[in-house]
Amino acid sequence: MRELLLLRHGSTPGNELHRYNGRTDEPLSEQGRAALRARHYESAPLVYVTRLRRTRETAEILFPGARQITVPALREMDFGDFEGRSYLDMEHDAAYRLWVDGGCLGPVPNGEDRAAFTARCVAAMRAVLAADRAQRLTFVLHGGTIMAVCSALVSPQRDYYDWHVPPGGGVRLRESEAGLTLLEEIR
Repeated sequence: MRELLLLRHGSTPGNELHRYNGRTDEPLSEQGRAALRARHYESAPLVYVTRLRRTRETAEILFPGARQITVPALREMDFGDFEGRSYLDMEHDAAYRLWVDGGCLGPVPNGEDRAAFTARCVAAMRAVLAADRAQRLTFVLHGGTIMAVCSALVSPQRDYYDWHVPPGGGVRLRESEAGLTLLEEIR
């Protein structure tokens, strides 16, 4: 058995304005950095991150000196035409309303749909788990990535949105022959 720690990056200006930020490469906010400095985790020799600055900065704050390994396919969902906009900005946008009214399952105009996003994240996570047999694995990811991986791979099954974690939060999982199970939710 081994443990996995999946942490969401710290808060960014876009998070604080409730914007859909998938591919936008923004830094952590000052508030986000301060909140992360108050958290303490066991040290990790390496941390899996994405190419986006917010995951790399979070890993630097939480795990100083750890080697970072970039896994591009664990990036956040591509929000296409909704990128950088908040739900308030789009409350009268027909394409956004159609997407929301469909449970956010369909394709985002010029972006991804949830099924493709989840499949991408799950394949990437499985590849990391197969390649790295360490007893403890640490990831700094995106909120959507954590929801996608956990809703598809963790038992007992929970809805995608039931896996939402706040910036700087996460989940601790146990991997056994039976699969992944939840040990702890980190708020």
